[in-house]
Amino acid sequence: MAIVQVVQWDDSLNSNDILAWRYVDRKNPSKSDELGNWTQLVVRETQEAILFKDGQALDLFGAGRHTLSTSNIPMLGRLINLSTGGESAFKASVWFVNKVSILDVKWGTQNPILLRDPEYQIPIYVRAFGQFGMRVSESRQFVLKLSGNKSSITRDEVAEYFKGLILSRMGDMIATYIAQKKINIFEISAYLEDMSNEAVERIRPEFALYGIEPLNFYFGSVNVVDDDEGIKKLKSAMAERASMNVMGYSYQQKRSFDVMESAAKNEGGSSLLGAGVGLGAGMGMGSAIGQMASQMGQYINPNTSPLTPNPSTLSPTNPSAVCPSCGQPVTAGAKFCMNCGARLVCPNCGHALIPGAKFCPDCGKQI
Repeated sequence: MAIVQVVQWDDSLNSNDILAWRYVDRKNPSKSDELGNWTQLVVRETQEAILFKDGQALDLFGAGRHTLSTSNIPMLGRLINLSTGGESAFKASVWFVNKVSILDVKWGTQNPILLRDPEYQIPIYVRAFGQFGMRVSESRQFVLKLSGNKSSITRDEVAEYFKGLILSRMGDMIATYIAQKKINIFEISAYLEDMSNEAVERIRPEFALYGIEPLNFYFGSVNVVDDDEGIKKLKSAMAERASMNVMGYSYQQKRSFDVMESAAKNEGGSSLLGAGVGLGAGMGMGSAIGQMASQMGQYINPNTSPLTPNPSTLSPTNPSAVCPSCGQPVTAGAKFCMNCGARLVCPNCGHALIPGAKFCPDCGKQI
């Protein structure tokens, strides 16, 4: 009966791809699990070996040369009966576990994740990818949980096994940062380091169940699908808002300007105000429309441009002037509205201000 004298890792195996391997005698594969009582087990650095008998993991061996005998492995002596002075072979197998650190395992979303932009509430599709590092921390647990009937466990098999878990956890994290923390998708790249550090801790408990330790986890990129209609709408809305911020007015004011310009082309400014108040009253919104018309009226001056306020209307010396922000009357000489607190005149030159403007239209001083 053949006796295996030396059991060790096969040099033909790629140690960067194989995380665990069940010993096979290349010369006589059918006798790979027949070990003699004095078989020499050689375990290299960054490796551990596990002796299995009848499906039980008997002992764990670290780096070095080990003699497999019943005196060294008491449990082995109870499971076998050597009747020929210790020269007989017994059925057992050896698993070698590669504990080298692997740092370049890739991950990524196969399908984009549907989320909603926190500011504009526009549905968008988001993709993410990166890489992570891992190593086997508990050899016995790793082999028992993942080996099954296989003769080896590869890094690709482990990555595939955890792919669903990783994508689920990372999808939840991206949604948390965008929806709950209200971070714009185009600004999320500034948070990738924080997300990477948090991701390691999120997956650590799940990996530990299989004897694996995550060494790091990186988000390489979180991006969007450029041809997605939601992204096109979001970019358009952000561009329009940035333009309004530069000009110094709000969306509501821009809409007022658009309405006035359209009315001036079709009917004239005075008929617009009358029609606006009448329509508002007929729909139960006379007060709201009337207030808007009051604010819009300050811009209608045949001698000024649509974006220039009527100085006689906004002058604080005019007792009948109204606040351009809230439409309430202001007292003569007032610099601020007593109702809403809006600044009425430039603190530098005293010129009337345009609602929402960041600079004085007369002297150019920043407000």
